[in-house]
Amino acid sequence: MKRISSLLTDLYQLTMLQGYVEQSMDDIAVFEFFVRKLPRERNFFMAAGLAQVIDYLETIAFARDDLDYLAEDDRFHPDFLRYLANFRFTGDVHAMAEGTLFFPDEPIIRITAPIFQAQLVETRVINILQFQTMIASKAARMTLAAPEKQLVDFGLRRAHGAEAGLFAARASYLAGFNGTSTVLAGKMYGIPVFGTMAHSFIQAHDSETLAFEHFAESQPDNVVLLIDTYDTEKGADKVVALAPRLAEKGIIIKGVRLDSGDMILHAKKVRRILDQGGLTDVHILTSGNLDEYKLAEFSQADAPIDGFGVGTRMTTSADAPYLDCAYKLVEYAGIARRKRSEGKATWPGRKQVFRSFDPHGRMCGDILTLASDELTGTPLVQHVMKQGKRISEQPDVKKSREYAFSQLAGLPDYLIQLDESEKYPVEISRPLAELAQKVDLRSSAEP
Repeated sequence: MKRISSLLTDLYQLTMLQGYVEQSMDDIAVFEFFVRKLPRERNFFMAAGLAQVIDYLETIAFARDDLDYLAEDDRFHPDFLRYLANFRFTGDVHAMAEGTLFFPDEPIIRITAPIFQAQLVETRVINILQFQTMIASKAARMTLAAPEKQLVDFGLRRAHGAEAGLFAARASYLAGFNGTSTVLAGKMYGIPVFGTMAHSFIQAHDSETLAFEHFAESQPDNVVLLIDTYDTEKGADKVVALAPRLAEKGIIIKGVRLDSGDMILHAKKVRRILDQGGLTDVHILTSGNLDEYKLAEFSQADAPIDGFGVGTRMTTSADAPYLDCAYKLVEYAGIARRKRSEGKATWPGRKQVFRSFDPHGRMCGDILTLASDELTGTPLVQHVMKQGKRISEQPDVKKSREYAFSQLAGLPDYLIQLDESEKYPVEISRPLAELAQKVDLRSSAEP
C-alpha cells in the first residue's frame, strides 16, 4: 500500500515537537504503551500490530508536500520545517511478541529515543496497536468458543474504513481464524482467502438450481452454495438433486452456506437432507451477525455446523469497541517520570513483565517490575529495534498465529470462559512500588 503521510498525527504532536526543538530538548525519553483496564467483556488481551509499528518507525519521513502544507500554517517556523525535512526515527523498541496474552498496566511496547522522536510517533503507534489488539482479543474469544471449527473473517464491508478492514483480517487470523474474504489481505499478509456467493447471484437467475449449476461450473474447485435465498430446506433438496449431475462432470460440492433464520434448526434439517441424499461430506457453513456468544450457543445445541463467516461484530469488536489504553512518558533524561492524575496514574521507569506457569504449562501469574530486575519466570518484553532498525526479521503472521495458539493453550480455565472471570494475578514488584514513591516525593517537593 502507499506510504501513509506523516501528517497522520495529532496537531499537538507537531506543536510539542517544535517546542522541544526550539529549546534543544533532545535527551532520551522512554514511552510505554499499555491498557489501563479490562472491559467487563474481556478476561485477557492479545497483543497485535507490532509488525506494522516497526514498518512505520523504519519509514517515517516528511514528504515535500507535507512540508509545503505545514508551511502555510503560521504556527510552524521555517527552521522547524527544515528540521522536519530530515526527520528519521533512530530509537530503540522493546515489545511483546504479537500473539502474547497480557493484562492491564503491562507494557506491550516501549520506545526509547530522543524525546522529539518518541513523542511524534505516539498517535500512529496507538492507532495501530489499539485497533489490532482490540480485534485480536475479540477474535481469540471466538477461537476458544468454536475450537476445531472453520472461522473466516467476513467483515470488510462493515469495517470502519479500508485499513480497519485489512487490519481486522490480519489480527483475526493471528488470533486463530482460518482466513478472510478480503482479497487484498491475502496479497498483503499471505492470509488464506475464502468466498462463496451472494444472494444476488441466485436472484439474477430464473432458476435457483441453474444458479447453483453455473456457479459450480465457474468455480469447480470451490463449490460452496448459498441455499437460503428463498427456502432453506428446498435449497438443500436442490443441492442433493444437482450433485449427481455435477459429479458426472468431475465437480464435487464442498459445502452449503446458511445466512438467515434459526441457524440451529435449519442446520439440523439441512444436515439430515444432505445425509439422506448421500452428501455426508458436504459441510455446512453459516454467517450473519455471529459472535462468540452465538458460537457457544451453537456448540451447546450440538448444531451440525462446520464453519462460520464472522463479520460485523468481530470487525468492529461490537461489545468492546475501544481499549482504555495510553502511551505515556516513564523516563526522561535518565530520570523516572510518572503521571499522577486522578484515576490515570501510571507506573514510572522502564518495565518488564515476568510470567510464571504451573506444572501443566498454564499461566499462573505475572510480576510487573523494572526492566533492570532479574526475576524468575519468562520475560515478555524483548528488544526488537535498535537505532531505528529492526534487530531481526519479525515473524510473519502465520508464525505469530502459531505462537498465539500456544498462548491460548496456556490459559487457565477461568480465563477461557466468556463471562467475566476472577482477575488474573499481576503483582507489582517492590522495586517498582518504591520507585513510584520516590518519584512522588520528588514531584511533591517541587515549588
